[in-house]
Amino acid sequence: MNTKFKKIGIIGAMGVEIEALAAAMENVQRETFGRIELRSGTLCGQQVVLAKCGVGKVFAAMCAQTMILRCGVDAIINTGVAGTLSDQLSIGDIAVSADVVQHDMDTSPLGDPVGLISGLNIVHMPADPALADAVEAAITAAGGKYLRGTIASGDQFIAGEAKKAWIRDTFGAIACEMEGAAVGQVCTANGVPFAVIRAISDGGNEESPMDYPTFVKMAAARSADVVQAVLANL
Repeated sequence: MNTKFKKIGIIGAMGVEIEALAAAMENVQRETFGRIELRSGTLCGQQVVLAKCGVGKVFAAMCAQTMILRCGVDAIINTGVAGTLSDQLSIGDIAVSADVVQHDMDTSPLGDPVGLISGLNIVHMPADPALADAVEAAITAAGGKYLRGTIASGDQFIAGEAKKAWIRDTFGAIACEMEGAAVGQVCTANGVPFAVIRAISDGGNEESPMDYPTFVKMAAARSADVVQAVLANL
């Protein structure tokens, strides 16, 4: 597949989510904006900009906007881990974004739908279909298990069945995390294609605080492997 992208941004919230990608990069140049270090170079034959943004939607949005304005990326991939909201996704499986939502965005007292992004006037922000197709192809080639659907983001670590059920039932989401929909909002506002790739690290329930430390490194590495496979075949 011949890529239509000249430079791809890759964002992970934590060091564990980008360390394998950073180690594989070549011809690396570093530049720091605020507290975010951007690494520009080559990865799997593609020109990329890689960054650890920090946890939460604000840091993710800052990083995505900086990549677009200062580095000229024309697509962004958000990689990392998530809690499952679906009985079809277990620890180590991959959630692939069809779209993203912000489950903690709520102006419904004013008559808006829950999750509406004011200014964009949309709840479900679509990911790039071609990127999502490439992610699915990479996972399938590796014999992995995935599900494509809505990934929900909010500034909360979800660790309860009631909240998990509410997010799933309200938005039809398959996984929850803390950055993807902020990246999606910035990309949607700027007309930049994006994809969110999340390996499942926990169940999004009361056991999650115990599961997460045990499985986060494995899940993060799995998501990073998918990113490299996607880049290699674009």
